[in-house]
Amino acid sequence: MKKLVVLTGAGISAESGLKTFRDSDGLWEGYNVYDVATPEAWERNPGLVQEFYNERRRQVMAAKPNRGHEILAELEKDFDVEIITQNIDDLHERAGSTKVTHLHGIITKSQSDRKSSLTYPVNGTEIKMGDLCELGSQLRPHVVWFGESVPMIEVAVKICSTADIFVLIGTSLAVYPAAGLIDFIPSTTPKYIIDPKMPDVKRYRNVISIEKNAVAGVAELQEILFNEK
Repeated sequence: MKKLVVLTGAGISAESGLKTFRDSDGLWEGYNVYDVATPEAWERNPGLVQEFYNERRRQVMAAKPNRGHEILAELEKDFDVEIITQNIDDLHERAGSTKVTHLHGIITKSQSDRKSSLTYPVNGTEIKMGDLCELGSQLRPHVVWFGESVPMIEVAVKICSTADIFVLIGTSLAVYPAAGLIDFIPSTTPKYIIDPKMPDVKRYRNVISIEKNAVAGVAELQEILFNEK
């Protein structure tokens, strides 16, 4: 069974109604991302940051996986599918995908603000100020903020290096280190790029462009893969 590695970004979540700061001058739901998505913002105003992510969590829980998410899950019948996502929602899992690596964390979990490896499921939609980890430290969203290290990047690199087929969906390849993962895909591996605005991938070999939004593009990818079997 061929290894199909998929890297997803904001574009696939947007089609489930989840707004992102992509292509919006660094604004996310009206906030400058540096006021709500950095360690400095947390130190400066933890209550604001907490409520911002509580609202994002409510939006995620109200959203539903779209057909693009569902097709990726269905591809597990014929391929060894590994999804690497930059998104902090759980829509891939809810669609049925069983191997999902979250580069930037997942909003349905909390973590200790003293020791990031201490994570817990969020009960309901909120983390409250005063909710503490086992070390007695405040819980915060399990999300990698700007300026923080990306602990899952090494895992993602290993997955990419084993790809027989690579698919990039809804990401501009502008945010590092995630954008560098394509450099670890074997040069002979076919690379399907699904996005209405193609990122600059001229230097890579074996690129197949599908200039469509995520849902339509993944449907076209499914047809291509089945025709090539």
